[in-house]
Amino acid sequence: MSLKGKTALVTGAANGIGRAIAKGLAEAGADIAASDLDATNIETLKEEISAIGRKCLAIEADAGDVAAIDAMVTQTVAELGRIDILVNNAGVTRRAHIMDLEEADWDRIMRVNGKGVFFCMQRAARDMIKQGGGRIINIASIAGKGYAGSSNVIYAGSKGAVIAMTRLAALQLGPHNVNVNAVCPGITATAIYNGIIESDAKKLGLPIEEVLAKATATIPLKRANEPEDIAAMVLFLASDGARNVTGQSFNVDGGLIPD
Repeated sequence: MSLKGKTALVTGAANGIGRAIAKGLAEAGADIAASDLDATNIETLKEEISAIGRKCLAIEADAGDVAAIDAMVTQTVAELGRIDILVNNAGVTRRAHIMDLEEADWDRIMRVNGKGVFFCMQRAARDMIKQGGGRIINIASIAGKGYAGSSNVIYAGSKGAVIAMTRLAALQLGPHNVNVNAVCPGITATAIYNGIIESDAKKLGLPIEEVLAKATATIPLKRANEPEDIAAMVLFLASDGARNVTGQSFNVDGGLIPD
């Protein structure tokens, strides 16, 4: 699954799943534009990718701001020549019951997880169409398919929107040789998930280790994802092996939900 000669833009690349994706694509031969609001960590990511012999741009950008998205894509094309692969990974959430969510939660979550994903797709697709094709990979979630353990209802709605947008975008961009797919992670060992576990433990008055063990016990394979598990699926979808795969949403969840 070589990506030699390809260029990938990864949003939310500073930590967790996004960082693993950026490094995985680079190890497969791609040059990387890594975007995040966390300027310090994308600079260290740039150093790590440069150390394996690939080019890397570190772009400080807000993935929920349309002007910033346009500037991010423009800079990537100007400095790396093209965008062959877009990975829409940036996302936000918090653990909350439906009755505790507020308008500010809606605005914050939908701004990045919904609006940001759409306008990143649209902006990158403009260049992909001009160059004769490309790959768009959206990081959704099994929350978008109704997983009962989702962090909150608004987050689930935002990820359901990502899955729906993936399907329609695949239909409309297919004639331009642009593949659009989604990856739906389940429980994944990241800083965001650790924060959710800590919040649950505090509310329940239980040790963090006990709450984490209970969550893992619900997984048929009895193990949570590592960020590299998500990166492996992204690598496949970015490769020539997936040239005829589009409009799909693939679960990487250890068997938590059947579809």
